[in-house]
Amino acid sequence: MRVRTLRAIFCSLTILAMAATPALAGTTSSAAAAGGAAAGSTSTSASGGASPTATTTPKPPVYLSPITAKTPDVAYNGPVYEKIATGQVVPYQPLPTTTPGQASDPTGGSAVAVTATTKPDLLVPGVLARYVNGLAAAPMSAPLAIQEIVWAGNQLIGLPYIYGGGHASFISPGYDCSGTVSFALHGGSLLTTPEDSSEFEAWGSHGVGRWVTIFANGGHAYMTVAGLRLDTSSADDPSNEQGPRWRPLRPGNPGFVVRHPLGL
Repeated sequence: MRVRTLRAIFCSLTILAMAATPALAGTTSSAAAAGGAAAGSTSTSASGGASPTATTTPKPPVYLSPITAKTPDVAYNGPVYEKIATGQVVPYQPLPTTTPGQASDPTGGSAVAVTATTKPDLLVPGVLARYVNGLAAAPMSAPLAIQEIVWAGNQLIGLPYIYGGGHASFISPGYDCSGTVSFALHGGSLLTTPEDSSEFEAWGSHGVGRWVTIFANGGHAYMTVAGLRLDTSSADDPSNEQGPRWRPLRPGNPGFVVRHPLGL
């Protein structure tokens, strides 16, 4: 009698277990499905709550120095500094003009009597180069190579235009258009051998640069650096002075191949 009773209880338990198995299987499948979705989703955490959605910080826009200007006005009245031989940056104190009636050229010209050794390495705040007492002041926020290009260009101001000048050697009593560009790029350690205007058509990288843009064709070459133009041509320059010097940007640069130093 006791055996029958135990068998009956055992059979009842077996039936109950068999009935529970499908439901348990369905529950397990649902949990597995939910677990799979959680594993492949970034919006559901292990605890079932919503996890923070990953966000991508937008990259800041690439700064491009202007290469054209609607006006030749280059007036600047802001603070000016000078990088001295020790590397310190100090407020700039311009030397007084000793020649009666001599005035600074607002388009970048300086007296021929001003020698290269007396031209200071000028700096101004911001990202644009500025005219200061006939010289170009490099922007403080620019890379060192750009500042050195500006300071190298200053060394040519006051020298005459000489066809072929600056090609046999970077040292010359005068410079032509591509010789001027070559000298300035050499000052920024970007060029080891002078190039002519045709060679600049294929030099560096294609298109407008971030800081430096070179315009070249078979007959002429010039460059813009941090918002100023280094050119031997007086086109679009109210001063109408010849020779290598810093000038206002042109309203347009048609007819030239556009190149720039890689990375700049």
